[in-house]
Amino acid sequence: MRSQRRLRPESLALRASLRQAGWACPAGWPGPSVTTTDRRRPMFQWMKSSKKTGHNAADAARQGLVSLMNLTMLVEARDPYTAGHMWRVSRFSRLLAEYGGLSPRDQALCELGGFVHDLGKIAIPDSILTGTSRLSDEQFAIMKTHPGVGAHLTDMQPLGALVHDAVRSHHERPDGRGYPDGLAGEAIPQTAAVIGLADAFDAMTSDRSYRKGMDSQTALAIVADGQGSQFDPHWASILLDAVPSREIEHVIGHSADGIPLEVCPMCHGPLARPTDPAESVPPCRICGAELDERDGEILPTGRMATADALQPRADRALIHVLAERMLPHVH
Repeated sequence: MRSQRRLRPESLALRASLRQAGWACPAGWPGPSVTTTDRRRPMFQWMKSSKKTGHNAADAARQGLVSLMNLTMLVEARDPYTAGHMWRVSRFSRLLAEYGGLSPRDQALCELGGFVHDLGKIAIPDSILTGTSRLSDEQFAIMKTHPGVGAHLTDMQPLGALVHDAVRSHHERPDGRGYPDGLAGEAIPQTAAVIGLADAFDAMTSDRSYRKGMDSQTALAIVADGQGSQFDPHWASILLDAVPSREIEHVIGHSADGIPLEVCPMCHGPLARPTDPAESVPPCRICGAELDERDGEILPTGRMATADALQPRADRALIHVLAERMLPHVH
């Protein structure tokens, strides 16, 4: 009789975090690592179910994309200091794939993977996720569980098989010093190599609560120094030599195409405007200030936002735009 497989460390971390948050976890969930066939099964079953209920494959794929991106956007909203990070990583990833000559389908998969790469941070405690100083060794060990947790969560999503490798392996390094599996060189999936570079570049050029972001030239110099060790040498060369600087500058400091990040007038933290111009300016989720726009300037109303207004909300207009662009290539 086959022996029962043990749960991975990230599975245990996910169970512990969700239980601490008051969520019930069924016995044995999440289960051990699954095969590629297992990962694709939810997608096949969902498509089959959609046909039975009269939905076509495009409708099913659209629903799957929106569901996956909605969930991830709510995860990002837990850390207001990372405003726009998912979109920027997604956009950088697509630029790398485009200028690197990948097929339209692979470009879409890099874009989608870039958007959902941090899904596993749902299991990271707020004290670590939103801390205002650099992580301790113990905190970093917990943070390192998020790629594995995210991979488990993609296994439960109908379209999760499309992004499983990107989510699990975006922190792997060519020199084998990454995590969670210590992959090296060509063993790292292509989408993960692309997204890992995009993720690191955005982290370097974005403000954090404990430091200012670098300018693009400083960050590019670090990428050049890390070719072949921290960053895939091929994709690093694409970023350094092929992606136009104007394209890079149009992404840095933005939360969507043509929408720069704003600054809270009270605490000076970052604010992401809704993509839909008809939507009102959201409150600051760092200091809780209610905000309003007058003559193009964001100003405090003098009141604190209500608890309902401070709840995380997905940018539906942004998700719609991304889903429609990816849709022809992922179903």
